[in-house]
Amino acid sequence: MEEYVKILQRRIIKEIELVDGNKFKIDRWERPQGGEGISCILQDGKIFEKAGVNISIVHGNLPESAIQQMKSRNKDLDPSNGPYPFFVAGISIVMHPHNPYAPTIHLNYRYFEINNANGTKLWWFGGGSDLTPSYLFEEDAIHFHKTLKDACDKHDPSYYPEFKKWCDEYFYLKHRNESRGVGGIFFDDLDRKPQEEIFAFIKQCGDAFLPSYVPIIQKRKDMKFGEEEKHWQQLRRGRYVEFNLIWDRGTKFGLQTPGARIESIFMSLPLTARWEYMHKPEKNSREDNLMEVLKNPRDWVA
Repeated sequence: MEEYVKILQRRIIKEIELVDGNKFKIDRWERPQGGEGISCILQDGKIFEKAGVNISIVHGNLPESAIQQMKSRNKDLDPSNGPYPFFVAGISIVMHPHNPYAPTIHLNYRYFEINNANGTKLWWFGGGSDLTPSYLFEEDAIHFHKTLKDACDKHDPSYYPEFKKWCDEYFYLKHRNESRGVGGIFFDDLDRKPQEEIFAFIKQCGDAFLPSYVPIIQKRKDMKFGEEEKHWQQLRRGRYVEFNLIWDRGTKFGLQTPGARIESIFMSLPLTARWEYMHKPEKNSREDNLMEVLKNPRDWVA
């Protein structure tokens, strides 16, 4: 997994640099408690206001707060039997384009391993990818979901409908009663098949990132927009920030981990965002059209 995320990171950076015309800043770091990472950030580019492609390979002992979180997900961990050595390797991607008609994308895939007190080893894979537009283009949502469904179907036809539903339920702002975006796939604690089979699936999904997103960004990056569209994009980014800081499990785990690298954790946040009191889009507008989908998630592909 460590080798794969490093290869995938290099491949994605190379392709996105061609799209944007600017280079990523490469930030290599080490974690004093164990592990390393490479955070690659493109900020104030031609196409992307902020884009991050991060990998981390971290090991150490689980803090009690993380143990409690995992117990709530039915992991067989007793805090009194700690410490629990853990290893995690993953890749995390978020891209926020300048153009309001171009959607934000998020991807995260990771492998987690814990040495249990009784000598057994707990392991699982998790992650997913989802699309967050400020303006709805149905053909973009269909293309994105079809690319992910094709990746899933190569391994198990039950994966896409299960993980699509999971994504709709996970990336949901409960305090707003709306989805963050038009979804994608999401899963966690995936250990129901042999490791190598799931790892092959993870690689298929990671490899689907560029074909799922680059055609969309190429289509939308040069569309004409005005202050009204930019204003709406800023408000939608505010919702993105709310989800990441209030509900996202990965953010919470990162902040609970000793030696957490805050800059890398908050890489996912947009460069700019906006909050307005009691803002509502005009009825039957393009903005209202997006809100209808966020309130009522659709099935984009059969």
